[in-house]
Amino acid sequence: MYELLKKIDGPDDVKKLSQDELKLLASEMREALFNRLTKIGGHFGPNFGMVEATIAMHYVFNSPKDKFVFDVSHQSYPHKMLTGRRNGYIDDEHFFEDSGYTNPEESEHDFFNVGHTSTSIALALGLAKARDLKHDNENVIAVIGDGSLSGGEAMEALNVAGDMDSNFIIVVNDNEMAIAENHGGMYENLKELRISNGKSSNNIFKAYGLDYIYEEDGNDISKMIEVFKKVKDCKHPIVVHIHTQKGKGYELAEKNKENWHWTMPFDRETGKPTFDFGNVKSYTEMTVDFIMDKAKKDKDFFVITPAMPGAIGLSREQRLELKDQYLDVGIAEEAAVAIASGAAKNGAKPLLVTNMTFIQRSYDQISQDLCINNNPVTMVMNYSSFDGLTDVTHLGIFGLSAFSNIPNLVVLAPTSAEEYLNMLEWSTNQRQHPVMILIPGNEVSHRSADVDFSDINKFKMEQKGEKTAIIALGDFYQRGEELAKEINAEFGYTPTLINPRFASGLDEEMLEELKKEHSLVITLEDGIIEGGFGQKIASYYGTSDMKVKNYGLKKEFYDRYNPEELLKELEMTTSQIIDSLR
Repeated sequence: MYELLKKIDGPDDVKKLSQDELKLLASEMREALFNRLTKIGGHFGPNFGMVEATIAMHYVFNSPKDKFVFDVSHQSYPHKMLTGRRNGYIDDEHFFEDSGYTNPEESEHDFFNVGHTSTSIALALGLAKARDLKHDNENVIAVIGDGSLSGGEAMEALNVAGDMDSNFIIVVNDNEMAIAENHGGMYENLKELRISNGKSSNNIFKAYGLDYIYEEDGNDISKMIEVFKKVKDCKHPIVVHIHTQKGKGYELAEKNKENWHWTMPFDRETGKPTFDFGNVKSYTEMTVDFIMDKAKKDKDFFVITPAMPGAIGLSREQRLELKDQYLDVGIAEEAAVAIASGAAKNGAKPLLVTNMTFIQRSYDQISQDLCINNNPVTMVMNYSSFDGLTDVTHLGIFGLSAFSNIPNLVVLAPTSAEEYLNMLEWSTNQRQHPVMILIPGNEVSHRSADVDFSDINKFKMEQKGEKTAIIALGDFYQRGEELAKEINAEFGYTPTLINPRFASGLDEEMLEELKKEHSLVITLEDGIIEGGFGQKIASYYGTSDMKVKNYGLKKEFYDRYNPEELLKELEMTTSQIIDSLR
């Protein structure tokens, strides 16, 4: 197996193959993708659809002199196989040597560590600008999926590219999908271009001032080689619009593109996950149930998402059932926040859902369009936890420090299923504040919870004790419970345990009360310490005799770490905290 792939040490080896051998190589590369993805999971559909185009790119161009920039770069697995990293796909022992995205630390053929979308055209424009300043002559190629075109950064960069007069190649991989279906007016034009075989006079790319060429069969290696030869060394910006099949080569993925965009480890014969999630209802399932029930009861309520219905597992069937109470704005977090703010201003009850790592791109809109105007939008963020997504491009651990310091924004950190659902209900009904709710990243837990959170920044003392007070935020509350039990067992006294609930402010009355019978406050938070929740507590006690110990993550770009090992490294395990107290 992998007779040809094992001989590919770099792009030069691809250029030596015949057309028949290139087709065989494509087949072996798909087998290698199966080998990796069935065992450790990853992005399935984007990579299976890009095999042929990637082979053709490396056959025609001369990487790394000619520079490829992949958008999101979750479709770069075939590129990695052809640039000396095949072992990450054919040898199980080497799986974790390669990230799921392009990474300059891995190879000279990668120029950026990229995991967010709509960025490749702008990044590649920078490479091209520097090339022109140096009077060099290499090709610069940006690869972007059609779904990514809906992002503002992509459209801004297309506008800049249209003003260029030197080599710049934009490969638009049109598989008619984002993660879910595409939304927005531009996709009608892409459809028109596909139907007309690229001949339609109505052409969004030409409107930007770009040259244009279309290839209907983006999964035909010989045709892709032909089209890339036509544009190689061109002296002006040009869009190469290719039509590919997402998930090509696996019938289940071809038929259900959304579910096979990314996958957990799975059985190849059945397509079923080999990872057991258990029978406990997850926080995302609870969110979907809440949304569907709320939409039926309240016609002013609607869900808005920047192409991320999967952030809470909202299926296509459920989206269709919601009808006008669902709005997907495409990959446009900035627009999503501003639209939600406008809707709230006019009496609607918007619930914005996405992942924490993506909402960071709309910091300005949250601050300016939403919070200055103090409009009652609810934003539900998934994967804000340190043990959620661990790729450096998808970390959610910076969200607390980023958003908890914006005036008027109430950031809620629930500690249980009941508290989470009650916060959702309260937030979507109240009309006083913009609210961000962090979906817990730990196992679902159940405890009774308040239903009204109108008393902003009011902490909840779950256990009254002495000497030591543990203030454990959000999904670290259970760690606080464990620590409280160990302190009692080890030192013979009952510490105070506090569920702060609010990550964006302080309960100064309770903090003052703690001074009477406590000499130490321990804070636990699922985020970086700098600018985070614990530092607010430490700052408050700065002029008093109260000692404060903050436990959280360092301000670092962690990458593909083991969460439990990271806790040990940071001396945050319960036993390590007990040792520190001792």
